[in-house]
Amino acid sequence: LYFSAQEGILIFYHIKDLEYEIKICADISQPISSLIFSPDYTSLLLVTDQGTVYSYRPARSGEAVKLLDTSSSCFLAADFLTPGNNYCVSVTNSGEVQVWSLEDGTFFSKLNLGTEVHVT
Repeated sequence: LYFSAQEGILIFYHIKDLEYEIKICADISQPISSLIFSPDYTSLLLVTDQGTVYSYRPARSGEAVKLLDTSSSCFLAADFLTPGNNYCVSVTNSGEVQVWSLEDGTFFSKLNLGTEVHVT
């Protein structure tokens, strides 16, 4: 079970039978608004309220890697672009959809929808 604390800490609970183990996986020092697993569960996107997206790979047990920072563009949400786990897509409240590399945060493409976007 993965969850985040308000302080921006990613925590893993390993639960087996009636016992559990707690592990702090990453501290990004920003409140995490959502956690999204890739379709094959090898990567986890950490999305902050400030518009920063981090990638965390549980099998590598390393730090969360900052992929993109859209804080200047009123970032709303991000998710994996499937099939595969190589790209993520983000959207701003102005209706700009952006595609990013999950390996290094390289910006690939954008599409302006021409309308304001809301998350419900």
